[in-house]
Amino acid sequence: MTNIMPVDGITADPEARDAADLVIRNGRIHTGDPARPAASALAVRGGRITAVGDDRDTAPFVGPGTRVVDALNRRVVPGLNDSHLHVIRGGLNYLLELRWDGVPSLRAALWMLHEQAERTPPGEWVRVVGGWTGEQFAERRLPTVSELNAAAPDTPVFVLHLYQSALLNRAALRAVGFTRDSVAPPGGQIVRDHAGEPTGVLLAAPAAGLLYATLAKGPTLAPEDQLGSTRHFLHELNRFGLTSAIDAGGGFQNFPENYATVMRLAEQGLLTLRIAYHLFPQTPGQELDDLRRWTTTSHPGDGDQWLRLNGAGETLVWSPSDYENFTEPRPLRPQRADGELEAAVRLLLDNGWGFRLHATYEETIRADLDVFDKVAADGGFPRGVPWFFDHAETVSEASLDRIARMGGALSVQNRMMFQGSAFLDRYGAARAAEAPPIRRALDRGLLVAAGTDATRVSSYNPWLSLEWLVRGRTIGGRPLASPDNRLDRATALRLYTAAGAALTGEGDIKGLLKEGHYGDLAVLSEDFFSVPAGDISHIESLLTVVGGRIVYAAGEFEGLAAPPPDVHPDWSPVAHFGGYHRTPPPSTPSGVRQAQAVVEAAAQSEEHRQWRLARGCAADGSRTSDISDPCFIS
Repeated sequence: MTNIMPVDGITADPEARDAADLVIRNGRIHTGDPARPAASALAVRGGRITAVGDDRDTAPFVGPGTRVVDALNRRVVPGLNDSHLHVIRGGLNYLLELRWDGVPSLRAALWMLHEQAERTPPGEWVRVVGGWTGEQFAERRLPTVSELNAAAPDTPVFVLHLYQSALLNRAALRAVGFTRDSVAPPGGQIVRDHAGEPTGVLLAAPAAGLLYATLAKGPTLAPEDQLGSTRHFLHELNRFGLTSAIDAGGGFQNFPENYATVMRLAEQGLLTLRIAYHLFPQTPGQELDDLRRWTTTSHPGDGDQWLRLNGAGETLVWSPSDYENFTEPRPLRPQRADGELEAAVRLLLDNGWGFRLHATYEETIRADLDVFDKVAADGGFPRGVPWFFDHAETVSEASLDRIARMGGALSVQNRMMFQGSAFLDRYGAARAAEAPPIRRALDRGLLVAAGTDATRVSSYNPWLSLEWLVRGRTIGGRPLASPDNRLDRATALRLYTAAGAALTGEGDIKGLLKEGHYGDLAVLSEDFFSVPAGDISHIESLLTVVGGRIVYAAGEFEGLAAPPPDVHPDWSPVAHFGGYHRTPPPSTPSGVRQAQAVVEAAAQSEEHRQWRLARGCAADGSRTSDISDPCFIS
């Protein structure tokens, strides 16, 4: 027996039949199973849970080769499942991106950007793509193009802000070829100065196509580096206790070429996150051809427990799509949309394919439901296939009733945590209080699962989303959700575990800690059920287990998981700054927070001092180390 932690009272039985691969003991286990909601120990064998209870229940499964881990009385929960995460696309680009997720000040963010620009080789870009908003910064604002130019005068910089805008420095404008003669596509705007020259600001008006098409002009990783990038991204998701995700497809994610990386990792047994993926037609006017080809060669459920096809979407055809840029009015629906959506839905139903549909606004959902009614009148809808709406910020109670009658479900995300202030300013407090109306949906018996919609808008940190479900506030602390639309913690966690499993047809084997289910779990840094609500977003996993395999370990459990591969390229932002930025939770005593801030500032100061010395700049403080320092911007 491998005793990783103290295991008083546990003795290996050399005659043990069906010995477990892993036993977790001395934990405060929230199983999610109503029949046995709490336990202190569990055993996993062959990837599945074989016993749940206490030491007496798991002792018969401890053999000479069993790894026994003492959870040190920490909270243990089922592995988290993000029901709407662009994990495949995010993995391909993770090592190229500078993450501002969780960074507390714009000053620190600009310092990071400058440092990264210094180490980025010629021909490469510095990219900040999603996971942040100006509200999170102490300055409560976005960076300016001038600040980007000062921080990185020669290296192209692209900064994406939500679905709303992108900022490019002068070097990036040159790299993408934007001039006074450049023409923006419909739904986008290139902001110009008095002379007609691009300023570096791109706007979604309301569509984000211009922003994403500009981002797509940047360099990409080589295929082998995409493998490493995806492995590091999955490791970062494991850091927060994620063990599963439903990939929502997304723009600029072509099948099969952009899925090749996760397929290779699956073949090599290197996935540390279970992925159920959707197929998303990329070319307007070609959607039915793509769907027809896919439905004749594949079927939802194809794959295995690590990588499996879950259906079509989140877009089936482009014409009905709405755009969740709350700084702009809701876009009008083209007349052709209903006919194109109907053709796609009929094709999918005829082939037994489930689907998901991006729909932000009630007007979109109502029109989609009218199409479904028309299909139902001709022969039934949905003919037993699973389907659900994504987002649904302004869905009405009448539409919720229709969704319930048609056997649909919802996948909601914490986009309001990042975009809620813009929504509030446009639509008012009453509508923001019910955006989306999660409690009303649950009261109707609808299946509702939760996620993030990371990585181009919200952060991939699931605890931000869980905090939003409980508190209903923006990332800057602005109250939005009414008390009636907030969830208790057990319900919020269920939306992130069992509900996500149900959306992929895996509710009988995933999402709960019970016998026969996958051995997917997380041992948490803090107790989700007792920490102050404002601290929830600061929770991380100290031990993440997928199928009985320890895939992430930190703190007291450090060293129990195999490390991820070396970061390549070595100039990657992740090699120097990591991913999500860890900060003290709000309830941390002020003296401790101050001490931690001093430590962080000292580390930044020393790194900056070394940078100045390497460039022959004064290191004795004779110059100020901010954007106005000539040594800083040279």
